[in-house]
Amino acid sequence: MTRLVPLVLGLAVLTACIPKGKYVALEEELASTRSELEQQIAARDATIADQEATISKLQGQVRDLEGAIKKITAELASREKQLEALNAEKASALADKGALKAQIEEMKQALAELQERKAQAEARVAEFKDLLAKFQSLIDSGTLEVKIVDGRMVVAMATDVLFASGSASLSAEGKTAVQQVAEVLATIPDRSFQVEGHTDNVPMKGSERYPNNWYLGAGRAISVTEAMIEAGMPVETISASSYGEHRPTTSNETKEGKAQNRRIEIVVMPDLSLLPGYEELEKMVNGG
Repeated sequence: MTRLVPLVLGLAVLTACIPKGKYVALEEELASTRSELEQQIAARDATIADQEATISKLQGQVRDLEGAIKKITAELASREKQLEALNAEKASALADKGALKAQIEEMKQALAELQERKAQAEARVAEFKDLLAKFQSLIDSGTLEVKIVDGRMVVAMATDVLFASGSASLSAEGKTAVQQVAEVLATIPDRSFQVEGHTDNVPMKGSERYPNNWYLGAGRAISVTEAMIEAGMPVETISASSYGEHRPTTSNETKEGKAQNRRIEIVVMPDLSLLPGYEELEKMVNGG
């Protein structure tokens, strides 16, 4: 358009003095130039429109990509949370598995201990039955009784059969009974025995040798121990002790009760190595 204006002005000035043929040629040139310029403008406008459409399309694509990125970011965050939850569940499952394994091992150990205790209990029951069988004739005659006291096997003999009142010297009948008991006990392997003297609560009077029931109980226990050693009991497996009147089996209020409390008890001492916790106790005592 900038070239068209001077051409028009120039044409107006020259028309007065330019021949007609040349004028016509100038007009044609002007028309051609105008058409060319209009085509250029149209092409430029079309190019601009195409560029604007391309830009708009690209902007749409950018918006779509931004939306996709936002969606992918949100999904990624969600997956990361899921992964954290799965890792936490895995850690918890591993911890539970470890705890369960530990519980199973504890249960196995407890079961083994119970089975061992059961075997030991069955062995003690068998040993007790065997002792009963060996003493059955003396039990039937009323010379003694076999019982369990504080988890220990005890052979109890009434002292009225063994000793005169206030005495610690065995009667002939008593010595025979003690010897019979010793012969049976000597057949029990790997056991030690404690002879315990028990009295009623009647005070000792006028006895210099046995000033109280402690002394009387001890004297009777020693007499029985010596008689058992004479009958063949190994001396290293037997000992004597006294409880005096302080461990009655029944009330001393009656004559019958006093008679029951006057007794000799021969305790079959337990094998400590069979007791629960013995190994730990041994390590602690011996510094192992």
